[in-house]
Amino acid sequence: MLKESKAFSGFSVDDTRKAKEFYGQTLGLKVTDSEENTVELHLGSGAKVLIYPKPNHKPATFTILNFPVDNVDKAVDELTERGVRFEIYDLPSLKTDQRGVFRGGGPTIAWFKDPAGNILSVLEV
Repeated sequence: MLKESKAFSGFSVDDTRKAKEFYGQTLGLKVTDSEENTVELHLGSGAKVLIYPKPNHKPATFTILNFPVDNVDKAVDELTERGVRFEIYDLPSLKTDQRGVFRGGGPTIAWFKDPAGNILSVLEV
């Protein structure tokens, strides 16, 4: 029944106008307005993600979107120039460098947040 369904993901934000600006202008992704004050995020893979408003929005405590890149350091530099702030972690099992890049124990990865506080990443493939 669901095998042929064109499934899509979605996540909430507290302000779709800010989300549209961040994902469209800051990150440079294609975004379009959808119904009922929602925004569609169009990814390079052809997938779509629905961004919807939620009055009692609470940011996700996990990574909601991962953006594979060839070079994390280059992506961090370019996004930092666009105003993105990367998260710095100093935990026993998770330590990033001063730029927010984690190396070792998995892929090279850097995390950042959207205006609603949801966690995103760029990771090296």
